[in-house]
Parts: sequence; C-alpha cells; structure tokens
Amino acid sequence: MILAVFAGLAMLAGIVAPYGPNHTSREVAEPPSRAHWLGTDALRKDVLSRVIYGSRLSLLAGVVSISLAILIGVPIGSLAGYFGGASDALLMRGIDVALAFPSILIALLVTAAFRPGWGTVVIAVGLINVPVFARQVRATVLTVANLDYVVASRAMGAGTWHLLARVISPALVSPIIVLASLSLGTAILEVAGLSFLGLGGDPTAAEWGTMLAQAKDFWGKNVWFALAPGMAISLTVLGFNLLGDGIRDALDPRLSL
Repeated sequence: MILAVFAGLAMLAGIVAPYGPNHTSREVAEPPSRAHWLGTDALRKDVLSRVIYGSRLSLLAGVVSISLAILIGVPIGSLAGYFGGASDALLMRGIDVALAFPSILIALLVTAAFRPGWGTVVIAVGLINVPVFARQVRATVLTVANLDYVVASRAMGAGTWHLLARVISPALVSPIIVLASLSLGTAILEVAGLSFLGLGGDPTAAEWGTMLAQAKDFWGKNVWFALAPGMAISLTVLGFNLLGDGIRDALDPRLSL
C-alpha cells in the first residue's frame, strides 16, 4: 500500500499536486502555511508539490537501473553457472573485482567517462547492482543444472541455448523477482545519494536527492524542506523491502509445508 500511494502520486502528480513543479512563491525557504502546507524551498517552489513530482523521477530511475542490472547480470550469472570451469572462474573473478570497488567510486568513474546527468546516474546504479544479480543467478543455475529434468533434456539432445532459455530460465524467475523487489529500494536510495552529490545533472529538477542537497543550507528556515524528501525516500525504501519480503515468503515452497 505504501508503494501504491507513491505510484499513484507519480502518475497523478499533475492532478494531486497543489502547484506545478516550477511554480514560484514570494519567499525563499518559507515555513509551512495555508498556501504552502510544507513551505517553500531554496528556489521559492512549493515543497509538497516538488516531493509529489519527485516521485516520478526517483521511481523511474530506480526501476530502469534495476532493469539494466538484470539485463547484464542475469546472462553473466547464467553462463558462469552453466558452463563452469574456466568460464565460471573468469566471469566470477570479474564480478569479484567489481564488488571490491565502493559503489560511489563506480558512480564517479561512470560520471568521469560520460557527463553528469540522469542517464549517467541510472547507468551507474545499474552497474553497481550487476554483481548482485550475477551471483544470485549463478548460484541458482549451479543448483538447477544438475536436476533430473535438466539432465533428461540434455540426454534427449537439447542444445545449450535451449536448455538455458527454455529449461533452466523458468527456475530463475522467482529469485530474480524477489531480488529485484528488494534491490529497488536500495537503487532509489543510491539514486538519491548520487543526486545529493550533484551527479544528477540538473540541480533544479524535482528529485528527492536533489531537494536534500538544497535543503542542507536552509534547515533553520524550513525544516520540512529536508524532512519531506527524506521521509519520502525512507518510506519508499521501506515499502520495497516489505514487498520483497512478502514476495519471497509467497514464492518460497518451503514455507507452504
């Protein structure tokens, strides 16, 4: 229900927000009032409206970055787990090297290779989460590849790509869904962190991390300038964590015994 509320706000921002994202008021960092329920920010814009519109960019960036991590990490983990041997060692050592670097360093390297912007933030967060999916998928493939129905399909002449795409891949759906739902909260938090550091490109965009970066110099004038986007981030992360736990419990066959 938490996520449904934020998704609804994102889709209906133009209807439920009291002002547009670029509507300006008279005073910088104005405290809450009847005209502005959460006050205004450093750009004289309504905080409540900016938080509502910010849900669009934050949720979209999280979903796209995790989708990118799945597109890259799942094939790597599948190939490493199925072929094993030198291929497994080579791919997993690359994953281990990626895990050795702090996530913020990977984000800075991506920013240095490209230029600051939301596309760069999405790519950086996606690359940060690739090792997580690769290792999970590899562990699942190592378990499934030796099961009787896979061995029988191989004995009947099924090729490698048929086994991976048709026989083994259905067993990957549940762990990927669970891991993706849990990782979405982390991704939104990472997007907000990179935006806070100024890697999002446009400092005037309606995004929760950018709002927090602006609020640090105006805490004394309007405390809701920082609390509102901070609470939005926390609640969204909590919602995705609860969703992931619920999906894991629902898809775990051991819990139904």
